[in-house]
Amino acid sequence: MTTKINLLTMAVIFALFMSCSDNPQSSEGDSSEGGVSNELEYVTPEEVGWSLVALEEARELAEQNGYAAVMALYDGKVFFTMGNISRNYWCHSIRKPFLSALYGIHVAKSHLNLDATLEDLNIDDIPPSLTSEEKQATVRDLLKSRSGVYHPAAAEAPSMEEERPERRSHPPGTFFYYNNWDFNALGTIFEQETDTRIFEEFKKQIADVIGMQDFSVENCYYHYELEKSEHPAYCFRMSARDMARFGVLYLNNGHWRGTNIISSEWIAESTTSYSIMDSTFGVGYGYMWMIAPEGSPAAELFVYPCYFHTGVGVHLLCIMPEIKLVIVMRLDTDGYWVDPGDEVQMQIIAVIINARLST
Repeated sequence: MTTKINLLTMAVIFALFMSCSDNPQSSEGDSSEGGVSNELEYVTPEEVGWSLVALEEARELAEQNGYAAVMALYDGKVFFTMGNISRNYWCHSIRKPFLSALYGIHVAKSHLNLDATLEDLNIDDIPPSLTSEEKQATVRDLLKSRSGVYHPAAAEAPSMEEERPERRSHPPGTFFYYNNWDFNALGTIFEQETDTRIFEEFKKQIADVIGMQDFSVENCYYHYELEKSEHPAYCFRMSARDMARFGVLYLNNGHWRGTNIISSEWIAESTTSYSIMDSTFGVGYGYMWMIAPEGSPAAELFVYPCYFHTGVGVHLLCIMPEIKLVIVMRLDTDGYWVDPGDEVQMQIIAVIINARLST
């Protein structure tokens, strides 16, 4: 029998950490290379073990609460869509798993050394500049958001600014804080060490290979706040169906239709929990991925194992490998928008999970 999800507990958990994060019948525009089709496959829910009737509740909830697009895929096959899945929406903090994937690709090529320090890489910032101790933070520390560098950063949410620890309050590697300085500096390091540009490299190494239909480098941009930091945020825009492809790439351990894009070792390493974001419910953090660690209250709300990332609490990319499920949720956050609330989002996710037919 399918495990049912406790909606109230789910909502409480997501309320604690979501504030951190900054149906077509064909797939027109999909590409094929070497005779292997890159098209997404669309199936009826019953074909892959889901109930169409039960899923209608998810559709109604999403429509009533202003969601722009929702998708669910089983084993890479699309069995549920709602809204405009081809429009490129602002990704907010879901930008971080995209860069994590690029790190994995270039670590495998020995272009990036995760144990190099900021001092080794000549990474600094505007005054007040980094101290000698702060410069001992490694690239791996930044990936884990454990650098100990509490310098102002671009694209920080108000909550991040309010919760930022005092400078020099924690040595590198000793303390987790969801830190846009770490995430932004990782972008600078990536471009410096690989001699590439983030968006162009994402297109070349990932988007083009997995047949993203809507992704465009021109839709992405660097967000500078030079009065705070010299390191910009790298802002992605992406459609729901392209984000779903990225989720399927991870679901398949970095493989796409016979092509190995990201090593399975990197996916395992980057989706391991190294810190606990919330001590009560046990939501963890890996290399720019949120994790539901084994045995944690958070893991009980999903089908363990599960990893995901959010964007301003309304965008979501969630992967549950045990049941081969990828869920994508998008809100139009260009201009004025209303947050439907964490409980609504969790209710939609729970309805999709609970729509699995008994086996």
